[in-house]
Amino acid sequence: MNRHAARENALQILFQLDINDKNPEKAIDEQFESLEVDAYLKELVEGVASYKDQLDQKITEHMEKWSIDRIASVEKTILRIAVFEISYREDIPVNVAINEAVELANAYGEEKSGKFVNGVLSKIIA
Repeated sequence: MNRHAARENALQILFQLDINDKNPEKAIDEQFESLEVDAYLKELVEGVASYKDQLDQKITEHMEKWSIDRIASVEKTILRIAVFEISYREDIPVNVAINEAVELANAYGEEKSGKFVNGVLSKIIA
């Protein structure tokens, strides 16, 4: 599984975690059942779940007049993945994390989700 696919799968799993408040490992197992789980996917899901409060705080600090609760779950999950990669994965270039997040937002979010995600992430890295 390439990293783009890992991010897409992580988005699906983390979105479910955000709604259902499941254990990350159980959610991964349910998503993939008997398939071998990619190490990067597992790291993304477990990392975002573990650092969720810190990620949300960092996101909130860089949004004007918005709280994390006002963001749609898809965009919130995409932002968490990107901020996790930017903050905790030195092997992922910042521009790659941002570009991937914008692509996910354009594919899975609302019409202006890509611009919103790009704007928040641009403020975080500034």
